[in-house]
Amino acid sequence: MEERKKLADKIKDLDSTRVFKKITPLYTIDWYIKWAASFFILVGMALTSATGFEPINLLTSLLGVIGWLIVGMMWHDRALIFINGVAIFIYSTGILNLMIGA
Repeated sequence: MEERKKLADKIKDLDSTRVFKKITPLYTIDWYIKWAASFFILVGMALTSATGFEPINLLTSLLGVIGWLIVGMMWHDRALIFINGVAIFIYSTGILNLMIGA
């Protein structure tokens, strides 16, 4: 009898309103930008870990954070705008340092 109650409770939990459904729209312009930007950031990280790919690693990462800044602006998300705005400054500084030779 106790096992039946536990099973009934588990089934009730599965049909609970606590389950979150995905609300992100698919195949909108922000969806494409965020996935492309994420891809560029991952490629930039991989190139950084491999070393010797400067400034390509910085440029690909810069493209990624620019994309995420655009998404943050589209979503009106201050945290995304802030972190990616700062990241643009950091990557741009690194690229300029490589170009100038400082």
